[in-house]
Amino acid sequence: MLINLLLLIAGIVLLVKGADWFVEGASGIAQRLGIPELVIGLTIVAMGTSMPEAAVSIAAALKGNAGISIGNVVGSNIINILIILGITAIITRVAIQKSTLLIELPFMLLISAALLLFGLSGNALTFSEGIVFWVLFILYLTYLFFLTKRGEHPEPSPMKGEPAAMPQRKGGSMIKYLILITVGGAMVVFGSDIAVEGATGIARVFGMSERFIGLTIVALGTSLPELVTSVTAARKGNAGIAIGNIVGSNIFNILFVLGTTALICDVPFQPVFRIDCLIAIGAGVLLWLGTIKRKELRRPCGCIMLAGYVVYFCYLTGMFA
Repeated sequence: MLINLLLLIAGIVLLVKGADWFVEGASGIAQRLGIPELVIGLTIVAMGTSMPEAAVSIAAALKGNAGISIGNVVGSNIINILIILGITAIITRVAIQKSTLLIELPFMLLISAALLLFGLSGNALTFSEGIVFWVLFILYLTYLFFLTKRGEHPEPSPMKGEPAAMPQRKGGSMIKYLILITVGGAMVVFGSDIAVEGATGIARVFGMSERFIGLTIVALGTSLPELVTSVTAARKGNAGIAIGNIVGSNIFNILFVLGTTALICDVPFQPVFRIDCLIAIGAGVLLWLGTIKRKELRRPCGCIMLAGYVVYFCYLTGMFA
């Protein structure tokens, strides 16, 4: 049990730090080659910072641990809204951008519903459905590109899943950036492997389902960057773009992470996941209802979000059985 726990913790640490180094190296090389910061943010940073979820989901799917693969993404999306935005809203009021309220949030709900429908149609995410997600992913990147070009979307802080402007690097060597990419990529691959190994080991020891582990422990571990960044930004009074970042992260998790996983191998979708997908959709609807009137997320809604996750966690543990 102790070994499995250490494997899980070590895996998550390697995932988060490895992704950070990979993004730094890739962004540094792109800037040295004269690639515009906007393009870097929309591609390398956005996808690179989704590497923890992607690596865990792909590794789990290849090992036949579908419960962790689907649960990691769905669980992360639920945690992002109910816990991360819930805590942030309790600390301070969080404004929502017009484009997030009218376009990005409804789009997140749409693709969440698509994930549910795809999973129920054949009890698996297939190659063709992975292509659909990737087409939507490319369209979403294009939308962000033109939105930012027109200056309608303020540059977000470097939080997972949402494009971020990278600071100009001066004097960094190509060798250094190549080393960062190589070491960071290796850490992500190795970290995802041992994280899945540790999570499945814990599940076996306690008789827990892979679904529960994926939806809770692994999902929370891969969502740590968002949690730390959002709470820190809120405490410093810079939480104005937190909602857009979280919504962007959830979109990337579905389209990029699950889309990529489905292109590599079919991802079994257990019927029980329909409840979790409905919870994820419900969390998005709650966020929309909580912000549509005053264009900001306030403490009462944050309390409801946290209470909602407590109820959901009790459901996962079987307390209502």
